[in-house]
Amino acid sequence: MAWTRAENVRDAGRRLWRRGGRRVQRAVSSRRGLLAYLAVIGPGMIAANAGNDAGGVATYASAGADYGYNLLWTLIPLVLALGVVQETCARMGAVTGKGLSDLIREQFGVRWTVLVMLALLVANGGVTVSEFVGIAAATELFGVPRFVSVPLAGFAVWWLVVKGSYRRVERVFLLMSLVFLAYIVSAFLARPEWGEVARGFARPRVELNPGYLFTVVALIGTTISPYMQVFVQSSVVEKGVTEEDYALTRVDVWTGTVFAIGIAFFIMVATAATLHRAGIRIETAEDAARALQPLAGEYARTLFGVGLFGASMLAAAVLPLATAYSISEALGFEKGVSRSFREAPIFLGIFTFLVVVGALVAMIPGLPLFRVLLVTQVINGLLLPILLASILRLASDRELMGAHANGRVYNAASWLTVLVVSALSLLYIATRLFNFQ
Repeated sequence: MAWTRAENVRDAGRRLWRRGGRRVQRAVSSRRGLLAYLAVIGPGMIAANAGNDAGGVATYASAGADYGYNLLWTLIPLVLALGVVQETCARMGAVTGKGLSDLIREQFGVRWTVLVMLALLVANGGVTVSEFVGIAAATELFGVPRFVSVPLAGFAVWWLVVKGSYRRVERVFLLMSLVFLAYIVSAFLARPEWGEVARGFARPRVELNPGYLFTVVALIGTTISPYMQVFVQSSVVEKGVTEEDYALTRVDVWTGTVFAIGIAFFIMVATAATLHRAGIRIETAEDAARALQPLAGEYARTLFGVGLFGASMLAAAVLPLATAYSISEALGFEKGVSRSFREAPIFLGIFTFLVVVGALVAMIPGLPLFRVLLVTQVINGLLLPILLASILRLASDRELMGAHANGRVYNAASWLTVLVVSALSLLYIATRLFNFQ
């Protein structure tokens, strides 16, 4: 497959860094194919845009619609946590020249590797389901039933990736997903109460009820999604970034983080100023599309549908493929989309399994599509501490990282993130078990 070959990765890497500084000198190994087709964009910006998929937009929109400006304060710790975690993974990739799966296997042994890969499989499987749910929700806005659109989309994703022609269409899906930038304009046109927006940032409001905690955990899960950590480290390794030219990547990562949280902010403000003000809760894609009415008017539904379809199709190919590469790499199985099922049965089997399961779940009759999008992000949040603990142990290992190991400030911020996410997850589970109101 053309976009997984080392020649294309090297060429794309040279184009990317020619303006930013010295060219990447180290050749990229041909055996590393994970996310190579995205090598024309910086790792940080890729990871940022990856969060603006169907689940991300649904989560941010629901937070604004249900709670108005009251959850905006969560974006402050989220921007710091996301930036620290993403930068840590990017730095590990530059220093070690290895992906996260490789390092976990080498440093922690088979048992812990299996546990982490199982968590990654479950989390990524849930997000893959959410992408096909996004496809179903988008096409139903145009009158196409999910029983027609989802099987066709699933087959198209599988065929394009396995047969090597996905490179030709992925940029189209990427451009379609950029429609969600319209939330920025819509947020201003909706004329929000900026004093209330400021209070939403400055005065944290915490409620110990299942609905509130569900939304907070979903915000964490969609913002610091487990696959994004594998994503950014693999991208750095793919480009052959070294310690010497890492400075540009650090800037890219933090720029991407601010961009991602900025988009989340405007989605929440736009939905708070339109849907929450009108007392509308998001139950369907059509409800979410109403937040774009200040910009697009009667075309808001069409605009939202196009963006949702593009983002979902893009991620529906990336996530199963990234998961297959990660698990195969960690457990030592043969991998590569250019290989046959006989040559790489585990790799192609995982990819096919995730696509099939994602499509089948999305076609369940009566499935509440937007609720599923939120639930999958909560699953991400619940499983996140397992991966974060592994990342932080690796980044603190001076034998592995040398002078680039995490310092006290980074370690404190990182472990605080793990503790807070774990506490919120346990608190949410407790409220469900004991039926707190």
